[in-house]
Amino acid sequence: MNRTLKRSSILRMALGGVGDGDPDKAGREPFLVKALKIAMVVALYWFISITMVFLNKYLLDSPSLNLKAPLFVTFYQCLVTVALCKGLSLFSHVIPSNVVEFPSVRFDLKVLRSILPLSLVFIGMITFNNLCLMYLGVAFYTVGRCLSTVFNVLLSYLLLKQTTSLYALLSCGVILGGFCLGIDQEGQGGKLSWVGIFFGVLASACVSLNAIYTKKVLPAVDGSIWRLTFYNNVNACFLFLPLLVIFGDIGKLITFDKLTDVYFWSMMTLGGLFGFAIGYVTGLQIKFTSPLTHNISGTAKACAQTVLAVFFSEQSKSFLWWTSNIMVLGGSFCYTWVKGLEMKKTQEQPANTTNEEEKNVLKV
Repeated sequence: MNRTLKRSSILRMALGGVGDGDPDKAGREPFLVKALKIAMVVALYWFISITMVFLNKYLLDSPSLNLKAPLFVTFYQCLVTVALCKGLSLFSHVIPSNVVEFPSVRFDLKVLRSILPLSLVFIGMITFNNLCLMYLGVAFYTVGRCLSTVFNVLLSYLLLKQTTSLYALLSCGVILGGFCLGIDQEGQGGKLSWVGIFFGVLASACVSLNAIYTKKVLPAVDGSIWRLTFYNNVNACFLFLPLLVIFGDIGKLITFDKLTDVYFWSMMTLGGLFGFAIGYVTGLQIKFTSPLTHNISGTAKACAQTVLAVFFSEQSKSFLWWTSNIMVLGGSFCYTWVKGLEMKKTQEQPANTTNEEEKNVLKV
């Protein structure tokens, strides 16, 4: 890619299912070249996403590191994101737009106040997400945090009064069944953490609320997801400061024996870089494929992530444990497929209506 993908373009692609490239140019491109590009983008998304999860697990719960300060890890990643957004914004003024294209960002108290409700949900989402990973581990992480789809349906009805089709509800039922079966099997293996399950449920709820509030506050940042990312993380940095004191992360950090270790800070910064990069590669995958394919790729990635976690930890899992994962991933895939078909049908209806009107006019 010769330029950085605008996050505002990502939103348009997510809604419209197309990229912002030249369709004629894309049509002239040989099939093998297009296939190779798509494969490289999907592989990059998988690499960034899976590496980020394993890296966060190391920072949160590694016996060799023994930091035990999850709020500080999350706070530092927000700080890295703020620095990267500001740095890219400054670079975009001195570097040609065909090399780096990034919206201008600055500290605006009015904007910071307007997105504060979203920021509260955002810090809940990233904090509970990391705490779930810390207590459950990577292998059970997919199941432990699988209820975001179910909360999407529930909150869409309660807050937006949007109903859901029967097939989508059945898909949610499969996810719920896999979640319950997974808890049962993890408990029989003696590795279940109810604290981790609790944080996983909270994280799932916050993911759904975050999507709803994001749509509401986007006009405050001129529809730019990059600007929203910047202001959201600035708010998060300030909101985390009292939490670091209340929950004792500052005290743990003061007594941490690797506080001056270059390797430790390098890994912390790398975690922040991967957290920032996941937003870019997500948009890149949507651009080169489609929102539906992106969701399917994410489901397949979660499956690969689970297999890798079990392999590296040298654990032995029961048939029903694997069945619970298949149910969760299968239910998520079916929900994505059903919603994709419904969206396609909705888009086709106005066109059909227009054609019928034109026919009626011709008859007259």
